[in-house]
Amino acid sequence: LDVKNDLQQRDPQIIDANPAEVAGMLTVDNQGYLLHYRVKVTLTVPSSRSLEPVALPLDFSVTEQFMTPEQFQEKSDEVSEHEVLILEGQTLDAVESIVDNIVLEIPMQILSEAEKDATQMPKGEDWEVISEEDYLQQKNQAAPTIDPRLAQLSQLLEKSDDEDKQ
Repeated sequence: LDVKNDLQQRDPQIIDANPAEVAGMLTVDNQGYLLHYRVKVTLTVPSSRSLEPVALPLDFSVTEQFMTPEQFQEKSDEVSEHEVLILEGQTLDAVESIVDNIVLEIPMQILSEAEKDATQMPKGEDWEVISEEDYLQQKNQAAPTIDPRLAQLSQLLEKSDDEDKQ
C-alpha cells in the first residue's frame, strides 16, 4: 500500500516511506465493523538529535471497532464508548486508519545508530545536552548560592526570626 503522500501530508517531518505491507481482515455484523490488521513499513524521518535522516522500521498490529451512529445508539453496555470509532458516511476507509496508526507509532525520540552508540552527548558553543542523571548529579553537587543583592534580605529574615523566638 503506497501511503507516502498521505503520511507526508499528515506529518511533514516524514522524509520518505516505503510501500506498507498490510494484511488483515474486516468482520461485519449487527454490532458494527471490526477491523484488524498488521502493518510493516519503513519510514525515513529526521533524528531528534541531529536531524540526520534515519530509517525507522515499524511493525505493529491494530484492532479497531467502527459503528454507524445508529449502531452506536443501540450498542450494549459491554462495549465502551471510548473503544468505538463512529463512521462518518457510508464507507469505512481502511487507508485512513492505516495512515493514522502509522503516524501514532512514530516515537518521540528517534536516534541514528551512531547516536545510540555514542557515549557523549552533542554540545556546542555555550550549550550542551546532558542526561537526566547528569543533571540531577550536577544539581545535587551545586551549593545553593545567595544572590548578593538579596543577602541583606536574608539577614533581615534571620533578625525577625530571632525576635519572634524571644
